[in-house]
Amino acid sequence: MATTLLDADLPGLTLRHRGKVRDVFDLGDEQLPDEVPSADGHLLIVATDRLSAFDVVLPDPIPGKGEMLCRISNFWFGKTAHLMPNHLTGIDVAAVLPPGVDPALYAQRSVVAKKLRPVPVEAIARGYLIGSGWKDYQRTGCVSGIRLPDGLRQAERLAEPIFTPSTKAAVGEHDENIDFDTAVRRIGADLAEQIRDATLRLYHFAAEYAAARGILLADTKFEFGTDVDGRLYVMDEMLTPDSSRYWPADDYQVGSSPPSYDKQIVRDYLETLDWDKTAPGPHLPVEVVERTRARYAEALQRLADIEID
Repeated sequence: MATTLLDADLPGLTLRHRGKVRDVFDLGDEQLPDEVPSADGHLLIVATDRLSAFDVVLPDPIPGKGEMLCRISNFWFGKTAHLMPNHLTGIDVAAVLPPGVDPALYAQRSVVAKKLRPVPVEAIARGYLIGSGWKDYQRTGCVSGIRLPDGLRQAERLAEPIFTPSTKAAVGEHDENIDFDTAVRRIGADLAEQIRDATLRLYHFAAEYAAARGILLADTKFEFGTDVDGRLYVMDEMLTPDSSRYWPADDYQVGSSPPSYDKQIVRDYLETLDWDKTAPGPHLPVEVVERTRARYAEALQRLADIEID
């Protein structure tokens, strides 16, 4: 059975960051197995069942969501390791948990990862014109400074996928699309070009894989980090329904927003409320929670052939 976890509670471990979904803990040498060198350091990353919408963390968890996100991330990290190194170490989660903590609660929702320096830019690949990209195109004819042909319609497939970076906002704030030149000014030309190339390479691979399973990968967001030697890694989460827009190919139609394997059910419900999209967020009906969980579970099964109870 899948577990439910709203907040990670790990006495003795230093909480480094509590994000919208993930709780990140520092692991000192004393927490690591004896045969593991400390190197640049390690982190324990826990995917909780928290859900954010419109950049606000909602009060109700989606049971088992963290396990599903972690398992689909790990699936993709494994599938793409030949394309891009990632933050996984392979260290058993149970080996680093404090005494008295039930390993079953964390085993499927956590990873021990390399400690990296996060690149302060979100790396987004878009293969279809939807979401904030569609809004920008309607207003300016461009997405992140990239001029697109006139007359494109909502959800239309682009001739070639494009790299559209954005700012990395703090919890409760909103990311903003930026152009490539702005990304270069923030992180330098060499790193920006490495990230653009890696983002598009990963997107091409994942989109082709998903399409063979009847799923369109409309867009996705990657996070990257560097080690002390400046080597680039993909990190955090990868190609999950939280960081990607997946559409069932059978339901795809140009001119409208297709249903997606993500929290769109929650967004649609919240749009019916008199809520100003600032914290605190409203509670969700049981039916919305259950339907959202089912969508995540379906994505995990169709993409990774993993069934979850």
